[in-house]
Amino acid sequence: MSIKNKFKNFFSLDDEEYEYIETEEVEEPEIRQQRGASSQSSAKSQAKHNVVSLQSVQKSSKVILFEPRVYAEAQEIADHLKNRRAVVINLQRIQHDQAKRIVDFLSGTVYAIGGDIQKIGSNIFLCTPDNVDVSGSISEIFSEEEDHHQRW
Repeated sequence: MSIKNKFKNFFSLDDEEYEYIETEEVEEPEIRQQRGASSQSSAKSQAKHNVVSLQSVQKSSKVILFEPRVYAEAQEIADHLKNRRAVVINLQRIQHDQAKRIVDFLSGTVYAIGGDIQKIGSNIFLCTPDNVDVSGSISEIFSEEEDHHQRW
């Protein structure tokens, strides 16, 4: 054989090399097949029924109550929000300037996670992650004296 023929044979597809081989399936007696089919179909149906919607299985939601005394506790509150827990923050026992800084910090956190922050009382805020919906509103009735001293 010449080199030309060797290359041609090497790169060409020979029909003889790629023959289709038919295999014959041997049928078992029908009695055995029916018993096996019923157990297989019940196993398949059980496997199909194990699929559960993610919305129907929800972890128990938690609402965390927080009363920070120093600005450094704002990070712990933000961690709860990142873990998708709603947080109620009572800022009545902290200095007004630090309370303002905490609200600013939590506003940024809530914005970053796509949540919401709402004032629900005098120096009390509700911060919620994106998986919590809050409906309704609380009317603000403040005395004039309180409104002048501490303005958010």
